[in-house]
Amino acid sequence: MANTVYFIRHGETFFNKYHRMQGWSDTPLTEKGWTDAAKAGRALADLDFDYLFSSDLKRTVDTANTILKNHPTKKIQAPIQEAAFREEFFGYFEGADDDHSAIMVGAPEKFINFREIIAKYGLAKMQNMIAESDPFHDAENHQQFWARVDKGFDRLRALPDGSVSVVVSHGMTISAIVDRFGDGDYSEGPLNGSITKLTLTNDSTTVDFYNQLQIPDK
Repeated sequence: MANTVYFIRHGETFFNKYHRMQGWSDTPLTEKGWTDAAKAGRALADLDFDYLFSSDLKRTVDTANTILKNHPTKKIQAPIQEAAFREEFFGYFEGADDDHSAIMVGAPEKFINFREIIAKYGLAKMQNMIAESDPFHDAENHQQFWARVDKGFDRLRALPDGSVSVVVSHGMTISAIVDRFGDGDYSEGPLNGSITKLTLTNDSTTVDFYNQLQIPDK
């Protein structure tokens, strides 16, 4: 048997709007962010899910609660908060401008944005470069990030066979998941409020679709 998981990126926040590194820092949803969340709830309206998880950061909790308000389910009253599904922790770079941070991380090789770093080295290497560039050595590296996120996947796999779950998480976290388990081009990060579907078995993870604002027709 297999379990199905729909990962949703939270609605737009003010740090998203201002192109800042958000990580474990929290800023409120913008007006667009609340709309993103409501649209996600309506996009999932035909999905009868058994569990709703979010990270323990406010932007995902607010998004998850808004999804519930815009979804016909009556059996779920609130999301289960799970810290394993948090965003990557950026340490010293939390709250900093995206492009300025990329220059600090990539300056030795003349990179000017994170897209260039990913294009040459991949997402896992970029995570390590961010951690290595943090003068306080607080940012998560690739191994630390997955030691945490894997605990969330263990929890999803431990659910009853055939379970359908929705997990409200974060842009870099979802990007890292599809980078690790998918076999397509995932160079563009997920949109706020977008849906990514995974199928989990005891020993496999499959990316069924990525970064959709509606569940695709079969």
